[in-house]
Amino acid sequence: MKKLIYSLCMILTVLIADSKYTLAQEKKKMSGQAKGAIIGGAGGAIAGGLIGHGVKGALIGGAIGAGGGYIIGNEHRRHVAKKRRAAQRAYYRSHHTITHPSKGVTVIRTHN
Repeated sequence: MKKLIYSLCMILTVLIADSKYTLAQEKKKMSGQAKGAIIGGAGGAIAGGLIGHGVKGALIGGAIGAGGGYIIGNEHRRHVAKKRRAAQRAYYRSHHTITHPSKGVTVIRTHN
């Protein structure tokens, strides 16, 4: 037992000593899908535990909630990206086209 505790302490010491180098790295933001999966999984686990009266119900509810949360997060991400692309197209059209007033012809401007 003492060897096990000693080994775990040594592993923990190495991990803590190595963590000072990982703090200097920039953290990557959590995606919308991951946030949705976490929130859905937690909510589903709570609801499943209350409805299913046990661990089995919580596991099933958590799995279903995580799947649903991922789908909702993915759809939200796609919606935001679609709006961003539309705004970029509108900006390009307003700044890179000229409509001739008398002929009703639209010409694309080029910047040389």
